[in-house]
Amino acid sequence: MANKVNYQKELDKIITAHEKAEEVPSVFLHSCCAPCSSYCLEYLSRYFNVTDFYYNPNITDEAEYRKREEELAKLIREQPHLHEVQFVRGKYEPDRFFGIAQGLEDCPEGGERCFRCYELRLCETARKAAQGGYDYFTTTLTISPLKNAQKLNEIGMRLAETYGVKWLPSDFKKKSGYLRSIELSKEYGLYRQDYCGCVYSMR
Repeated sequence: MANKVNYQKELDKIITAHEKAEEVPSVFLHSCCAPCSSYCLEYLSRYFNVTDFYYNPNITDEAEYRKREEELAKLIREQPHLHEVQFVRGKYEPDRFFGIAQGLEDCPEGGERCFRCYELRLCETARKAAQGGYDYFTTTLTISPLKNAQKLNEIGMRLAETYGVKWLPSDFKKKSGYLRSIELSKEYGLYRQDYCGCVYSMR
């Protein structure tokens, strides 16, 4: 069995290389919600110009989708960042999620349906990152202890090959990132949802 990669160490190496070269690269960051984004934005904006992309067709209730979207916009306005952070709102496309989830409705949480959902969101992120000429793309999803960081990074690296834009490896829960996101959520009074977003996780 292959050793698991420490993606946080991989990210540290990339950051160090850019610091030595006195560069501030750009990253197109897929965001699932404000609480998860809080630490990721605090951390990444020290080293990158960040464009935060809210695209989550898995959130199948539109009121919930908009609530999370506005919480993220509020966080970006209020949180101080060393380098620039911009916000891009993705399309609300729940039909795309239902399309990839077909036949996997009874799949357990954290299984194949979730992996397809990761890919759906990261595919759109990679496409837009390539279109916009960004140096990297990545996602806040690796901050969650409930998300498979290994699988997310594998998907990201594969999509990097497809779209010709570099994947920024991450495991944001490392360095107490998840705990810091809880602190920041309290500090900014962020709405913390208790399910991922789809009708299946709501069950």
